[in-house]
Amino acid sequence: MSGPTEAPHPGRRANVVGVGLIGGSIGLVLRRAGWHVSGVDQDPTRTDRALHLGVLDAVGLDPDAEITFVATPVGAVTEAVDKALAATTGLVTDVGSVKAPIVEGIDDRRFVGGHPMAGSEQEGVDGASADLFAGAVWVLTPTSGTDDTTYAQVRSIVALMGAEILALDPARHDEFVAVVSHVPHLTAASLMRIADDRADEHAALLRLAAGGFRDMTRIASGHPGIWPDICAENRTAIVAGLDRLIAALGDARDQVADNDRSALLDDLTRARSARVNLPSRYTRPSELVEVRVPVPDRPGVLADVTTLATELDVNIVDLEIAHSSEGVKGVLILLIEAGTTDVFRGGLLARGYRPSIHPLG
Repeated sequence: MSGPTEAPHPGRRANVVGVGLIGGSIGLVLRRAGWHVSGVDQDPTRTDRALHLGVLDAVGLDPDAEITFVATPVGAVTEAVDKALAATTGLVTDVGSVKAPIVEGIDDRRFVGGHPMAGSEQEGVDGASADLFAGAVWVLTPTSGTDDTTYAQVRSIVALMGAEILALDPARHDEFVAVVSHVPHLTAASLMRIADDRADEHAALLRLAAGGFRDMTRIASGHPGIWPDICAENRTAIVAGLDRLIAALGDARDQVADNDRSALLDDLTRARSARVNLPSRYTRPSELVEVRVPVPDRPGVLADVTTLATELDVNIVDLEIAHSSEGVKGVLILLIEAGTTDVFRGGLLARGYRPSIHPLG
């Protein structure tokens, strides 16, 4: 790949590999924050369009960029990450919706896997938005071998985009995303196929599609080309999720067929309660506490603490690593919501850490 086509620009610098919807949105939000963004794509017409839309400052890979975001289709991520690691000196992360095969295939201290849970009905770089990640969940998947400084730096850069960051083990990420993203997409596509088949018989059917049907099938309008790779890479978790869905639909079928009003009402009530109680995030500074966690200065500590926070539903608003001058110990300084202090402290103690809590203000 050629170097950037423009002269060096002062300030922070980033690369984007793949300038579609996600890569383009990364470019826009970083440029809005004052970064100089270079980018490449297999299709040169996309980089030309990205320059025209103000997504990129330059075409090519900047070898001295602070970070490179790989936003290619899932099946091409590993190769693209390897090329970015070889061509640059900075950090590298990706945005693929399947993580375990990618993370397992890349052994480099400068890499951390990632996945922003954000999207749009718009396609390609023309659908890119600097606000796409605001309030969205962005998963990072550090492992026991992840360099803590690398992870903290990637996390800090992602936080600039306004996302809520969660740390998950790569395999758990794939299991969870199969349930909340991959299986729902296949379900929505299946419902649309059923409706489309019936529309051939009854021309008025799709005209009857009201809000509920439209809401439930909205994600079926997403770009179909990315899904064969996703289903291939996350096959096991998706099949398991589909099996659970099929079993649940079988239960619902039996309840309707048997006129089992009580069981049907129980399941619908449980579903409604779960939907109403989906978590939302809002945090005021006055509701935060500082947690200081002395830790050994070794790879994997930050991954252990932050994935524990995710498992306990503790939102880490900010974090910092303070290294000791001796180089054998350090302190993690985390800001969390005050209401989750006790559960987080208990989880840390159970893993052998000795946290101290400091209210703000």
